[in-house]
Amino acid sequence: MRGFLAALASAACIAFTPVQAESPVVIELFTSQGCSSCPPADQMVRDLATREDVIALGLHVDYWDYIGWADSFAQPGFTKRQKAYAAAVGERMVYTPQFVVGGVERIVGAKPMKVMEAVMNHAEMPETVTMQAKREGGLLRIKARRMTDHTEPLMVQLVRFMPEAKVSIKNGENAGHDLTYANIVTSWGLLVRWSGTEDLEIETPIEGDQPGAVIVQEEGPGAILAAARLP
Repeated sequence: MRGFLAALASAACIAFTPVQAESPVVIELFTSQGCSSCPPADQMVRDLATREDVIALGLHVDYWDYIGWADSFAQPGFTKRQKAYAAAVGERMVYTPQFVVGGVERIVGAKPMKVMEAVMNHAEMPETVTMQAKREGGLLRIKARRMTDHTEPLMVQLVRFMPEAKVSIKNGENAGHDLTYANIVTSWGLLVRWSGTEDLEIETPIEGDQPGAVIVQEEGPGAILAAARLP
């Protein structure tokens, strides 16, 4: 554990060096309140949440709920998303904590330096999709353009999240701990499938003032090609 925390501290130093990128790098953490190995990775999401060049998201899964503590943020859809990532590369096992960077880099949560290396690598990749997303009152306006000749369909998705929440764990592996989480995903939905052959311009209702993000991703799920934060 000390070695992990030392590595995490080193990663935190890197984390405050902004990486120049037109589109923020999306980092997904699959986590659970009932997983004793998850708190250090959850802390890393809290650190990354302060950065402008990444969108760090915590997706709580429900497959550890049976071991003594039901995760209050878990949703079956997030477990399904993690399993879809595994299936996309021919794997069957899922675990926590697991980071997925840019929709393609799958990293064990106990390897923060690998996460930061993946973030920097993805930030240096050339843009293949440009996008603007803006919330105006009760409407969300999105414009996007594909910069390559590829014709595979893309998913334009809306993610909503809670900026922060504290949970007192009463039972299970983390019993007795008060844990603080950041960027807790509350919904992840498909807005439209986009061919990419023509420019995209859509307008859709958006409710509430909860922050979020618009994410353009290859089907599979696959690579995330563009993302925009919605304050």
